Amino acid sequence: MVAIEAPEDAYTAEPFVPGRGGLPALRRAAAECRGCPLHRDATQTVFGAGDADARVMLVGEQPGDQEDRRGKPFVGPAGQLLDRALEEAGIDPAEAYVTNAVKHFKFTQSEPRKRRIHKAPSLREMTACGPWLAAELAVVEPELIVVLGATAGKALLGSSFRVTRVRGTVLEEEIHGRPERLVPTVHPSSVLRSDDREAAYRGLVSDLKVAADALS
Repeated sequence: MVAIEAPEDAYTAEPFVPGRGGLPALRRAAAECRGCPLHRDATQTVFGAGDADARVMLVGEQPGDQEDRRGKPFVGPAGQLLDRALEEAGIDPAEAYVTNAVKHFKFTQSEPRKRRIHKAPSLREMTACGPWLAAELAVVEPELIVVLGATAGKALLGSSFRVTRVRGTVLEEEIHGRPERLVPTVHPSSVLRSDDREAAYRGLVSDLKVAADALS
């Protein structure tokens, strides 16, 4: 008897990505994605959100606990901090598009009902989710991508990416077959974890000002 391979064993979202339609069609299709095993434990797919004609796209790592429960990206404490930093840097959060490299929450949990602890997605999981990010980029066609943190950077720019080396600079790279301009910075959650939160926040705002200048 031949074992039937489950869709998630192939580690690619490609079969689930529709060939046509805008963001609403992508969002509906992503809700049914079984492109990797992460969907099994997550509450739901958390797709990108925001202005379909946004000049800037912000790409984070993956949804967190609150995002997983509510089905929207960057709605927890890190998202609130990001909105504040964007406004201070001169970028209107309402005019941006926000998404994550991975669309399902990956976590560890010692016992049921215990707090779910974020766990970084693997390169294989990021690669599996890549077709969704490629589709979002193709529809939104942003003028600039703000890369939030090391995981998002590796998903977009490869495993050698180091956010500390290139944060606050404008990069020009080919991403999913498209020439893109990118400004890397830290993930806002790292600001919340920092021993010197104020200094970390100022650094984030400084990097976002580089992004704002690149859009002007």
